[in-house]
Amino acid sequence: MIKIAKNSIIQSTKDILGGEPVFRGTRVPIRTLIEYIKAGDNLNDFLRDYPTVTKRQAISVLELVKEGIARG
Repeated sequence: MIKIAKNSIIQSTKDILGGEPVFRGTRVPIRTLIEYIKAGDNLNDFLRDYPTVTKRQAISVLELVKEGIARG
């Protein structure tokens, strides 16, 4: 299993979208990726629509979500 540092991929500052968690180095909210997945869209759809987010960033966030779910 790859160890992911949350702060290496997620950023939250009041200067960017009022502190909403975003992909580091972008203004793309993490919730947007989750909304895509919930709507049945795939990762490539999200990456096409938000080219400032890398595939590695998106997969890392999904891994963090998975780990959070596994922990309960």
